[in-house]
Amino acid sequence: MRTRRGVGAIAAAVTAAALLAAGCGAPDPNPEARPEGHTATTGAGPDAQHDTKPDTKPGTKPGVPAKPVPLRAGESVRTVTSPVSYTPKAPTTGTDDYRCFVLDPRLTRDAYVTGFDITPGQPSEVHHVILFRVPASAAAAARARDAESRGNGWTCFGGTGLGSRGATLDDAPWVGAWAPGGRENVLPADVGIPLERGSLLVMQVHYNLRNGSEPDRTSVSLRLSTSEKLKGLETMLYPAPVELPCRAGKSGPLCDRSAAVADVTERFGAMSPHIVNGLLLVCSGTVIPSPGKTQSCTRTVDEDATVRAVAGHMHLLGSSLRIDLNPGTAKARTLLDIADWDFDDQGAVPIAATRIRPGDTIRVSCTHDQAWRDRIPDLEGLPERYVVWGEGTTDEMCLGLLSVTRP
Repeated sequence: MRTRRGVGAIAAAVTAAALLAAGCGAPDPNPEARPEGHTATTGAGPDAQHDTKPDTKPGTKPGVPAKPVPLRAGESVRTVTSPVSYTPKAPTTGTDDYRCFVLDPRLTRDAYVTGFDITPGQPSEVHHVILFRVPASAAAAARARDAESRGNGWTCFGGTGLGSRGATLDDAPWVGAWAPGGRENVLPADVGIPLERGSLLVMQVHYNLRNGSEPDRTSVSLRLSTSEKLKGLETMLYPAPVELPCRAGKSGPLCDRSAAVADVTERFGAMSPHIVNGLLLVCSGTVIPSPGKTQSCTRTVDEDATVRAVAGHMHLLGSSLRIDLNPGTAKARTLLDIADWDFDDQGAVPIAATRIRPGDTIRVSCTHDQAWRDRIPDLEGLPERYVVWGEGTTDEMCLGLLSVTRP
């Protein structure tokens, strides 16, 4: 059985930096804004009779505005914005730019984040936004890093580049995130994300340059509460490998796995091959890949927790995603089943409070399909390739997210 320390040690060595920034859909346990029935159960893959994929460029599909949720007793709103406009550009090759900006919520006392609303300045260009909490003890380091670029942020493939400071996959330092289809996130009335006095936020914005490169200023509205009755909310990450070979009869230089790994390394840095192989090691105990459309990863629970919401994340080749509790046992339960993946709808799903205990297992499974290349405008004209875990819009990921409270 893998212990939390074992998984954390492996992750810290080979996967943590990118995994902490991998997912785009942050827990959004707001029954008013997203019904509990948001779980597809039939039809999957590009050969289905109905088309669930966007027929416009990702990130440009108009969203359905959610009904505004009034402030609750003790809540206030604080809005913070990127300090300057930023025009995205790829720092090396490719069509993706990850940029980190320091935001100061000016907290003079400990507080809980009880909701957030992230507004991209250029929705067609912004692939995702993630907010990381930076404790007061690390605030000076964050400000120094920002000062190096004159307040214009810094390139941050993977994590923020400020160090994980002990974070593991079971306790990611996330505050919130936005992805296509994102709405205002309002947490249940009994929970909040702790944010100590003097803390900063680092906002990581992933820009997809295939959709333009106009100046962007993304803003965040935080709901804050100082109530001592709230329970702290944490994020658990469940990544799985992506090992998707080229289609039968298709060929090209990037259909060779080694060449494909070298390509993501050139675009996203030296951590990329460690992430690709580290996921295999964490999930199967070997770095020998088993190529196929469906990949999964099972981890053992090490601490008591209560799951309040679940989410999944893939990119444009995604077809279906599942998160299962105790699969293959008499206690098996499906926490999330998205049979028709929609890139433009990545919000999380609130579920009935579900207790998880040490010894339980959680498995995330993702199915990707190269056939989407023939139907997604953003993939038009791109060469056939063996697809591995990569941070670009046209690369792929497989990630499950659990929003939990602990005793």
